[in-house]
Amino acid sequence: MSETEQQRVLANTAVMAAGTIVSRMSGFVRSTLLMAALGLQLHADIFNIANTIPNMLYILLAGGMFNAVLVPQLVRSMRNDPDGGEAYTNRIVTLALLFLGGVTVLLVVAAPWLMQLLLDADFNDPELAAQRESAIAFARYCLPQVFFYGMFVLLGQILNARGKFGPMMWAPIANNVISVAVLVIYLFTFGPAEDVFGAFSEGQELLLGLGATLGIAAQLLVLLPYLRGVGYRFHPRFDFRHTGLGHTLRLGTWTVLFVVVNQIAYIVVVKLASSGALGGDGTGYTVYSGAFLLAMVPHSIITVSLATAILPGMSAKAAEHDLDGLARMLAETLRTALAVVIPFVLLLPFIATDLSNVVWGHGASAPKFDLFVPSLALFGPGLLFFTVHYLMLRGFYAIEQTRTVFWIQCAVGATNIVAAALLVRATSAEQTSPALVASYAAAYLVGAVISYAVLSRTLGGLRTAALVRFVVRTLIAALVSTAAAAGAAWLLHQLVTDPHWLVAAVWLLVVTVVDVAVFLVMARLMRLREVTAVVDTVTRRLPLPRRS
Repeated sequence: MSETEQQRVLANTAVMAAGTIVSRMSGFVRSTLLMAALGLQLHADIFNIANTIPNMLYILLAGGMFNAVLVPQLVRSMRNDPDGGEAYTNRIVTLALLFLGGVTVLLVVAAPWLMQLLLDADFNDPELAAQRESAIAFARYCLPQVFFYGMFVLLGQILNARGKFGPMMWAPIANNVISVAVLVIYLFTFGPAEDVFGAFSEGQELLLGLGATLGIAAQLLVLLPYLRGVGYRFHPRFDFRHTGLGHTLRLGTWTVLFVVVNQIAYIVVVKLASSGALGGDGTGYTVYSGAFLLAMVPHSIITVSLATAILPGMSAKAAEHDLDGLARMLAETLRTALAVVIPFVLLLPFIATDLSNVVWGHGASAPKFDLFVPSLALFGPGLLFFTVHYLMLRGFYAIEQTRTVFWIQCAVGATNIVAAALLVRATSAEQTSPALVASYAAAYLVGAVISYAVLSRTLGGLRTAALVRFVVRTLIAALVSTAAAAGAAWLLHQLVTDPHWLVAAVWLLVVTVVDVAVFLVMARLMRLREVTAVVDTVTRRLPLPRRS
């Protein structure tokens, strides 16, 4: 990338990252309140698994198409169509409304069968009949989210294709605000869970289920004014034949198959996780998903923002047959993402206990917050491998090689299923979540190696020598900063062995500041341009006082 292109990408990334940071912070408030209300075990898993189904099914049915295939196609239609892609976009939106609306109705009807698929066979025990019925009721209330998820991502991608990146990252804040309000009402009305293995009342199901769906609907509505702001007006179009949609659907076929493989693996993970929650100190889906949410913060803030910012540019270079320019853009983006991810991965085991205490050491989850620590500490390698894999897939999407992505994901999904089944079977209920984390890391190690090797050969190289030099220098800087942070953490924990969550928050802040400060000093000394470029982009956007 030229310096101007890089500055533009980093500026767009900064806007999206800022939205993601605020969204994630409000999301952690939601997560804290949810687990304070429901605890960490079977009672919480009943709601969390049911509330996960809509997102999982949306991704299965349309997410791959909307997230990966449409942006390159929208960019091409805007460049090549006489009307700037307006008719093509209207046809896509019309199809999405019809498809998502019809599918959502069918899914609500099929809620009992869906829950039977996802819950462990032990839930068929007559003694768990009330818990099973609560899960089905939550599924019925939450499944309309499939429609709202789908339309939110589609409209967000239309904005992205037109260079408006911020709204899609900021809109989830509306969802989190509504979710927080619902949970505050729930805590005042029903209080923290006293039976962490029990079912829910009808009133509890209604409040939590409809509240969750209302939040997803709100984040969709937030996008509508921005669409008008970029000049897009929706007019239904039903003339689908001979209009270029066939090419989009053919590309989407392989993406749908990719998502099917991914979701089969995820269904296996959820089913195995639901078995873990049945034990007295078992770690099930709530622990696994909570640790995943926290560990993926750098990915959500940096990697997703970078990938979203560069995908239109990479698609444009692919349309111009500039594969070398595409490779250069992707290689620089990978180094920028790793500049954040590598230090975080090394630091994570040393802050896992305090981080778990701060986020989950409240209400019904307080006595068991330490169940999160092993899973959280183990998620670092998986995050690193996933970052590489995720960015490589964006390169494949830009050059429209969705079939290759499908075959790579088959290897990832197969590794995840086999590793999860073997590791969960070999461990206790308490180790269920850490076992699933380890299988996740193994799967994306396979994915990262294969996707990088195949894409590098396809594009004629990804500046691998420069990447290796960068990773070695970054590792040196990060090891020094992590050693300093680990020393600070050890000294602080000598003061109090079992700190209150407020004390843990102060310690977490101190350790993180030490790590970041030492790493930035090392990055300057070692001339890690990718790190300094990110820092300079952030500082330019800060409202610093002017010199007189």
